[in-house]
Amino acid sequence: MNTVDKVKEIYNAVDDKLGIDIKIINISKVSVLADYLIISGANNKSQVQAIVDNVIEKLDQQEVFVRHTEGYSTANWVLLDYGDIIVHVFNQEDRLFYDLERLWQDGNTIEIEELK
Repeated sequence: MNTVDKVKEIYNAVDDKLGIDIKIINISKVSVLADYLIISGANNKSQVQAIVDNVIEKLDQQEVFVRHTEGYSTANWVLLDYGDIIVHVFNQEDRLFYDLERLWQDGNTIEIEELK
């Protein structure tokens, strides 16, 4: 599965669980950390965990496995590291506080339709 297909699969998995204001940021030209960031909000800890569980499940079915997970037990901000893609799922308060979209403003924010 190539990177763009993984981005689509992750986006759809987040969207299936009603992730809030899902952003896809291409950071391949500004960082060696990853090629894409996917950032989503959620209304509460249960929704954060449901989104994360769905992403992991959907990608596991495609034999794409998460390398590292951070923050699942507290579920304020969960990070999933897929190597070329990093997924951030926040409760809304923490998303506003950390404002990753501003920190990565040099990246290129793209819409899911641009990947289809």
